[in-house]
Amino acid sequence: MKLRLLSFVIATVVCIPWSLCAQSSAPATQQHDHLRFVVIVTRHGVRSPTGKFDLLNQYSAQPWPRWNLRDADLSPHGFHLMELMGKYDRALLAEQGLLAPSGCDDAARIRIVADSDQRTRETGRALASGLAPGCTIPVQALPEGTPDALFHPIEAGLGPVDRQRATAALVGRIGNHPTEIAEAYRAPLETLDQLLARCPKNKTCQSRHSLFEIDAAVTPGKSDHLVDLRSPLALASTMTENFLLEYAEGMDTAQVGWGLVDAQKLRSLLALHVAQEDLGARTEPVARAQASNLLFHLLRSAEQAATEHSAAGALTRIDDRLLILSGHDTNLANIAGALHLNWIIDGRRDDTPPGGALVFELWQKEGAAEVRTYYVAQTLEQMRHATPLTLSAPPDRVPVFLPACGRADGSCSLEGFRTALTQAIDTTVVR
Repeated sequence: MKLRLLSFVIATVVCIPWSLCAQSSAPATQQHDHLRFVVIVTRHGVRSPTGKFDLLNQYSAQPWPRWNLRDADLSPHGFHLMELMGKYDRALLAEQGLLAPSGCDDAARIRIVADSDQRTRETGRALASGLAPGCTIPVQALPEGTPDALFHPIEAGLGPVDRQRATAALVGRIGNHPTEIAEAYRAPLETLDQLLARCPKNKTCQSRHSLFEIDAAVTPGKSDHLVDLRSPLALASTMTENFLLEYAEGMDTAQVGWGLVDAQKLRSLLALHVAQEDLGARTEPVARAQASNLLFHLLRSAEQAATEHSAAGALTRIDDRLLILSGHDTNLANIAGALHLNWIIDGRRDDTPPGGALVFELWQKEGAAEVRTYYVAQTLEQMRHATPLTLSAPPDRVPVFLPACGRADGSCSLEGFRTALTQAIDTTVVR
């Protein structure tokens, strides 16, 4: 379900232990500083809630609002926001010398792969529209409802996976006391619970349960969930995400959290969503199992671009310059967990808002390749007001440090970057 910009720019040969590395080097004419290849792994844009209204309504005095959309679909506003991101990406990549500022000549060198959900497919189409308006850039995706091993490897049958070990890892992160999760986040949970209990004057409201009545437990998961974490935090995460979607959709203030959630309160409550995502998606055995296949194919695509030789497992053509992968917030959190990445953007730590992405750029500089990492996301206000994005009025873009290879200037050597990803990838969950 619930994955702004993950760029891999490779200008030299990338080898990984379980593959054959092509014996060639970058052409001499490409030794000057330049950007060679970019991969964008983005979370889908603003969508309607994923449902669960019968469950959510048990804990709120007022019923949760229904959107005039199918559950979990990208909204027209969300589509427009991703068009704005695509337009900005084109401007930035043109400034960096990878693409021309306009026109369709580069369209044939842009590859878009999306998960099978409507929200991810439409996000890919929106980005294509913003990147190259009037041009033809197909969006590759499996039929809706088909688990895609790139974005949902466990659900698609990759493995084997050790659910017991993943459960033990999560239990170890919470001190083997699931009930203590609510205590650790008591202040924001109490704020949310009090908000849920509010009933306007002259209005009949329904009876409700308190979030603190939810029994906490950690058990091995099912399907693509390696671990199931039941707690007040888990349900609070869904609720605060819904508030975010209402706000980012640009709804009237009276409709955002029943008129009780302004921008300041939303920022505070979103810490609950981030905390749940940290436990459920960044815990290392979970993160590695879910991210390895995606990281593997990224490396193979990068190797192909670097060597200009066909590489098994690449998602691109040899002459492609840009690969866009349209996925979910969980994909971003899994990658961050596997590589031990953190960021603060728009005043929030490790948040993965709609349209957000990780960015890895590998440059050829003075004959050597280096990788620089970023996280990019529209601010809450940019999403809410559909603010046009330009190089002079950009989305937030912050540097991210890779602990496994980061140097004093924040960059990684190409060899260090390759080693870091190689160590993060579990080859038993790769296809």
